[in-house]
Amino acid sequence: MMLQMLQQTVTDAMKRHDAMTVDTLRFLISAVKNVAIAKYGIDADTKVTDADVLDVIKKQVKTHKESVEAFEKVGRTELAAKEKAQLTILESYVPKQLSDEKLKAILAPVVAGGGEFGPMMGKAMAAVKDQADGGRVSGILKSLMTAKTQ
Repeated sequence: MMLQMLQQTVTDAMKRHDAMTVDTLRFLISAVKNVAIAKYGIDADTKVTDADVLDVIKKQVKTHKESVEAFEKVGRTELAAKEKAQLTILESYVPKQLSDEKLKAILAPVVAGGGEFGPMMGKAMAAVKDQADGGRVSGILKSLMTAKTQ
């Protein structure tokens, strides 16, 4: 299970004195446990799934990306560097993302089916599963819809 793997990685990182990995993964594990308690209550320890863990990781990745942008915008390069290091650690646990070309190939049939953006977005996310961020899917879907109407 993914949660046990994360906990083992923390132990290994502690032995290597890798403070960045320890801090990043401890925060992640804490967030996973909070989500599990909110979702499953008293049975959180036994019912938490890899999908739950992956959802929390994706949210953490998004948060760290936003933090990097915010810190770079205000010139806080040392904080941006720390966020980037944590982001790199978290991204190693997320499935690889599809390239834009592959994403367009998957989304082309969805756009060809026509319809409103909302339902099309639902079909698009089902088609790409966990292989692309929703923001990227939305942007490419909109560009394909615009190209189709021109």
